[in-house]
Amino acid sequence: MNTDITISVPSEIAANLGGDEVELSRKTLEALAIEGYRNGSLSLGQTAELLGYSVLRTEEFLYERNVLLNYSATEFEEDLEVIEKFDQ
Repeated sequence: MNTDITISVPSEIAANLGGDEVELSRKTLEALAIEGYRNGSLSLGQTAELLGYSVLRTEEFLYERNVLLNYSATEFEEDLEVIEKFDQ
């Protein structure tokens, strides 16, 4: 199930932002996804779903926009353990 959200933007501001309604709609969705991920409201998977991307593409998308991944020290240590097992 989807929820449709409509916003009203003054024409002059929309013109300054550039693009047509479809492009502005996408930019708005991307901004919402970025902010939701940054503040922890959205997981990486939820952000990917919202954007319609794979998780890998979402990581690239966030990196391109200088958004740090929410990657805890515990997750890092777990990943190191897995790498060490394969390295032996």
